[in-house]
Amino acid sequence: WERSREALLSGENFLVVLDEITYPIQFGWIPLSEVLDALKVRPKGVTVVLTGRGAPQELIDLADTVSEVQSIKHAFEAGVPAQRGIEH
Repeated sequence: WERSREALLSGENFLVVLDEITYPIQFGWIPLSEVLDALKVRPKGVTVVLTGRGAPQELIDLADTVSEVQSIKHAFEAGVPAQRGIEH
């Protein structure tokens, strides 16, 4: 999170993707308040994409855009096990 927060606040990046960040927030590994604070004070022009299921309402409220992805077909349902580096 420290490296991600640095990338977010430095202004050196126009896009920062915090992939699957909702899980460490849910598990209490990253305080939600720290994420919210960083998002609120990030430099103008820095777009942030946060991913993961079960986003806290506070993140949803702060976001400009919220999307929900629905699975139509998944290899796991056909018996294909999770692939290292893809699903786990």
